[in-house]
Amino acid sequence: MPSDWGTEWWRELGMTGSPASAGGAKRRRRIGVLLFDHVKMLDFVGPAEVFLEANQLVDGYELVFLSLDGRAVTSSMGVQVSVQAGTSAPGDFDTLIVPGSESAPGVFDDPALLSAVTDLAQRSRRVTSICSGAFALAAVGLLDGREATTHWKFAARLAASYPNVVVRPDSIFVRDGDIATSAGVAAGIDLALALVEEDHGAAVARSIAQLLLVYMQRPGGQSQFSASLRATPPRTSVARAVADYVSADPSRPSTLSDLAAHANVSTRHLTRVVRDELGMSPLEYVTSMRLEVATGWLEQGHTVAGAGRLAGFSTAVAFRRAFVARRGVTPSAYQRSFQTTGGTAPA
Repeated sequence: MPSDWGTEWWRELGMTGSPASAGGAKRRRRIGVLLFDHVKMLDFVGPAEVFLEANQLVDGYELVFLSLDGRAVTSSMGVQVSVQAGTSAPGDFDTLIVPGSESAPGVFDDPALLSAVTDLAQRSRRVTSICSGAFALAAVGLLDGREATTHWKFAARLAASYPNVVVRPDSIFVRDGDIATSAGVAAGIDLALALVEEDHGAAVARSIAQLLLVYMQRPGGQSQFSASLRATPPRTSVARAVADYVSADPSRPSTLSDLAAHANVSTRHLTRVVRDELGMSPLEYVTSMRLEVATGWLEQGHTVAGAGRLAGFSTAVAFRRAFVARRGVTPSAYQRSFQTTGGTAPA
């Protein structure tokens, strides 16, 4: 790649001056990436590519890959990954990245690994985790009293294991002071872009996002990807009666009186049981079930209006509002993202 490529691209974006000028005084920031056996490769490769792309524009980062003993590690894919140094090597870091692992949280039970996280964090200006790497930060107390996130499939366990951590399960990434945590795999790219924007400005981050063909700021949260966030199956006979009634025909009108009559209980008793068990009112539960039905129709290619009508929403507007409130994206945006992996749609 030509040495003046960064300047050429900068001018193509319509920017004035040089790329380095966007970030103020030129200073390389050391990024320490902690690797270990069973590490998930995309968790650290994605963010690393963001910082390397940034170097084409501002030459602002030095990536240092670390392992406990300075030897290569074996990733979750079985690939050997070399490192530059052991965690005991001297020197401070601007940013520490702790990636995750499919073997979490058990992989972070290693006292030596947790000791390294503590030591490296003390030598870093800011500390970040990708995916289940949040368990390592939580285990050493870095997340106590802070907001944090992780991959949706680990979120409930993180919250249960570390009650002092305020887990935000739907967030792509969370910044709380000098600590940042992100959801799984590709969310590390989102977080790295945010860090580059903090260091060198929005123009640099935007150009990197364009080069990597990713969102600079992804719409919506993890719920648009999470199959586990479907409606909770009921346990009690009353709640099951409501679920069966709605499932049999989601499109039929379902007032509170209708539901109570079907369950053969009072409206007050129905509301209490459903709220205690499912954490929502009976009518909110009906809406959540209709949303899952409508989502299925969207995934099968129905129009937004058709999916909403088949699921029992009175209007397309009502369906859209409920969908955005639940998933953080519009029904049409969801359908475009998940209906096909084909590459023929316009950018």
